[in-house]
Amino acid sequence: MTRRRTLITAQRILTQLKHDPRTIGLVLAVPAGLVGLLAWSLLHRPGQFNALGPRLLGVFPLTVMFLVTSVTTLRERTSGTLERLLTLPVAKGDIIGGYAVAFSLVAMVQSALVALLSYTVFGLHHVGIPWRSSLVALLSGLLGTAFGLALSALATSEFQAVQFMPAFILPQLLLSGLFVPLGDLPLGLRQVADVLPMSAAIRALQPNETVSGALLQSAVMLGYIGAALCVGALTLRRRQP
Repeated sequence: MTRRRTLITAQRILTQLKHDPRTIGLVLAVPAGLVGLLAWSLLHRPGQFNALGPRLLGVFPLTVMFLVTSVTTLRERTSGTLERLLTLPVAKGDIIGGYAVAFSLVAMVQSALVALLSYTVFGLHHVGIPWRSSLVALLSGLLGTAFGLALSALATSEFQAVQFMPAFILPQLLLSGLFVPLGDLPLGLRQVADVLPMSAAIRALQPNETVSGALLQSAVMLGYIGAALCVGALTLRRRQP
């Protein structure tokens, strides 16, 4: 794996995204718009947005980046782009690293925009550790990117890639503690919820979470990101001999 080849791959992906305004709109506008919609809907319920808003910063970036990354990567797999890349003297790490760098930069812009609008225009107040929401929003976007890269190998069409979102994202959403506190879940579900990546994001954004606790959950998210990227690299293979 070389830095130059990784950056060339990342540049190619970013150039493609630059010429795809619908994807850019989905990545940047949708998460911020959803948080804004929530703030507006809770306008006459003081305190509700401050309770829910920070935790959604750990949900929306993951969901959107998972969808965009899985569909984009699958498109490259099915169009033969990855096939051609694998015939070149480029390591799998260079390819998956380039994808990760490109989508990570997009996730950084997305998380920064969502956090900025949330704490200014939408009126979200800091709850607990001030930098925590922005950090978790970024890690959430990186999680979506990593899992999108890994799971794109299981789909054979863009429609199937979209189908993975309710199968992969919605169960985590229901068990993450966003709707039902983890302590109130039945034992079996609680054990499953404890190891879900989205649960780590929600825990890190709990108002009463300590600095060490937030850093621990962030480390868990980083572990999932690294593992998913390794799986993504292992699934890169030529379909034709």
